[in-house]
Amino acid sequence: MDATILLNISAILLAFAALFGWLNTMYLKLPLTIGLMLIALMASIAVTGIDAAFELGYAEHARTALAQIDFHDSLMIGMLHLLLFAGALHTDLDALLRHKWHILLMATLGVVISTFFIGFATYFLLAALGWPVSLIWCLVFGSLISPTDPVAVLSIIRTLTVPKTLQVKIAGESLFNDGVGVVVFLAMLGIATSDTGHVDVGEIGVLLFEEVVIGVLIGLVLGYIAFFAMRKIDDYVVEVIISLALVMSIYALCSFVHASGPLGVVIAGLFIGNHGSRYAMSEATQEHLVKFWELIDEVLNAVLFLLIGFEILVIPFSPSLGLLIALIIPVVLLGRTLAVSIPTWLIRWRGGVVEKGSIPVLIWGGLRGGISVALALSLPEFEGKQMVLAMTYGVVVFSIIVQGLTVQKVIARSID
Repeated sequence: MDATILLNISAILLAFAALFGWLNTMYLKLPLTIGLMLIALMASIAVTGIDAAFELGYAEHARTALAQIDFHDSLMIGMLHLLLFAGALHTDLDALLRHKWHILLMATLGVVISTFFIGFATYFLLAALGWPVSLIWCLVFGSLISPTDPVAVLSIIRTLTVPKTLQVKIAGESLFNDGVGVVVFLAMLGIATSDTGHVDVGEIGVLLFEEVVIGVLIGLVLGYIAFFAMRKIDDYVVEVIISLALVMSIYALCSFVHASGPLGVVIAGLFIGNHGSRYAMSEATQEHLVKFWELIDEVLNAVLFLLIGFEILVIPFSPSLGLLIALIIPVVLLGRTLAVSIPTWLIRWRGGVVEKGSIPVLIWGGLRGGISVALALSLPEFEGKQMVLAMTYGVVVFSIIVQGLTVQKVIARSID
């Protein structure tokens, strides 16, 4: 993309974020990310409706402008690593380790269970509606919609009153399951696009090793190098720059070796936010580092949720697709129920302690967000792609607006 076009688009998005953020603060008084997305969504629907009524061409101009923004690259390359590092930086590692098995099971076994349940259920649902799509592409949809979105979860959960244990489990699962989810997604997509119609188990094993193991190692090694550098000095400006360089370096190296950058920055963020803050930073550095990454987090979240709201202009909808979305939302929620309940039952069976009301809170608090939309938009052309796009977007909008606005009530009812 031309630098001038990129600058113009960035200016427009920030201007809309400022305007819609002001409107939300003045009138809606919703959590910022939800308010921004809701206003952008309503503005997009209004433009489409006015354009249909008076044929002014505004909607087409908006679609042309949005077409210049690659949502997948903007999120998965431009924003995600910064947002994940900011989220991991504030996560209590000790609390995370106390619940590691529950979090690990939900982030691995839970994602796989949800993928296959949603995939098969979508296949039979579409066939019953007379819109058959091959099973493998339904499984691709299951893989991209199953992981909870760490950006959506972390941006909303910090506005809620959540018991510490449940907060750690919700945040911990969302930080790690996107890496596993991407591996499952790539495996399913590889099967769907291969000539033979299958991928060797060995290939999936290699993919898992490259994405997960190497990504984690890169995060640990570069995180330690950054920690060592910070420990030798006491200059908050330089140390903030080191933290920013750390995220960019992890992304660049993981891209080069085809490893999971998101997992790498999560590991580095946990290391710097916990070990680094205790042993390598003065109080002044900690304060400035936290404020810097909080600002990065808020600004990028504002732009991201604004873009999600605007994406309705480029994703096709019709009354029939509206019916499909209404039917697929319960399917996805049921898949989430299995993804939470089975690991929780396993933990209880092994004698582990599971807090009262944790299952409904984990189910309803498992929000889908921009990562699912980005993966759906990255799919190649195939018969049924428009339905997958519409289902993904519908689930994400429901998840952020409906679940995001009601999860506090679910928490209150479940733990009382």
